[in-house]
Formats: sequence, C-alpha cells, structure tokens
Amino acid sequence: MATRQRPGDRGAEDARRLVAAAGRELRLARRSAGLSIAAAARRAGISPSRLGRIERAQVRSPGLESLCRAAQAVGLKPSFRLFPTGEPVIDSPQLGVLGRLERVLGRPLAMAREVGLPIPGDLRAWDARISDGHASVSIDAEARLDDLQAVARRIGLKARDDPQAGPVVLVLNRTAHNRRALAEHREALRAQFPLDGAAILRELRAGRIPPVGGIVLI
Repeated sequence: MATRQRPGDRGAEDARRLVAAAGRELRLARRSAGLSIAAAARRAGISPSRLGRIERAQVRSPGLESLCRAAQAVGLKPSFRLFPTGEPVIDSPQLGVLGRLERVLGRPLAMAREVGLPIPGDLRAWDARISDGHASVSIDAEARLDDLQAVARRIGLKARDDPQAGPVVLVLNRTAHNRRALAEHREALRAQFPLDGAAILRELRAGRIPPVGGIVLI
C-alpha cells in the first residue's frame, strides 16, 4: 500500500524542484550575458564557488536572498508566488463549524465534505455541499475572519466557475471576533449573501435548501 506523503515532505520536493529550475535559468542567463561565474558572483556579492553550486543545484538551501542576488546579477527579476494546491487545509475549529451545521439538517438533507469544482485541473473545493437529492447549497466554513471581503471575493470566483454551486452559504465560527467582523461588513456583502443566519437555519432545519445564499454564525 502506498504511503501518503506529508505536506512537509511535498514542500521539500517543491523546494528541490524550484532550486534546480532556478539554477538552470541562472546559468543560461549568465552565459547569454557573456559573464563568467567569477564576474557574476562579484556582481551578486556572493562567492564564485557558491554561485557555481547554486547553478548546479548542489546547494540544498541556497536561501532566497542568494537566489535573488544571483538573479539580479545576470539580468533576471526574481518572482515568487504561492498557489492553492486544492488539498483542503481544515483545522479543528472549521471541522467544528461544519459538524454543528450538519447537526441542524432536517431530512432529507445530507452533507458531503470537500467537494471539488467539476473542472478538469481546477484544484479548488467547497468545504461542504448540502443536498436534498435534487437541489444543493455549497458551503465555505471559516473559523476566524481576518478579511471578510477577501473571503467573499474568493467565494465569488468559485461560485462563478462552478456551474453546480447553487446558492452559497458562508458559515462562521460563532466567536466575538467573527461577530465584530461580520457587523462591520455585513451590509456591504448583502447582495452576494442575502440571507441572515436565522433564515438559513430555519430552512435547513425544515429540510429545505435555502433559495439564495447567506451568512451563518454557528
């Protein structure tokens, strides 16, 4: 049976791959610029031996600063971005939020967890989806809100791209912090999330899918 890799192990593989790719690009750019390793190293402010090892991917952890120095020395502008993997990262409070929501569901409603978007290659997913067998509502759960508007934009993009999304409900952990964040931004999000929690919970307890989306503190 295959052993599932831990996220940290996959991260280490990502690092090795990125370092090797950076080394190849540095070497090609240096040669295209007509620079020797010694000349490029002087421009970068690092030793020639270290630059050579970086180009050959022989430095396990070259450091972001060293890579950026080497890149600028050969006319490259470094860039580093992070993208979602699509693998859900759900902490205990989020699981608690989903569990509490699931317990209010009346028949025939049922909840499925971690529902991916039906688009080949798209790694995004809803935290849950509630269905009555015909209609459904998609769920995004948040344990702590630090930027409610950013969360709303992310949900809006998923809803736009998922033809099966149905109404979308943002479910929040009922904490003092989240209540304050919601109070500050609620009306600005009314068009995207029309229903308040009481109306949504009333529908779910009755075994009905809410007609439109909303926000629930639970």
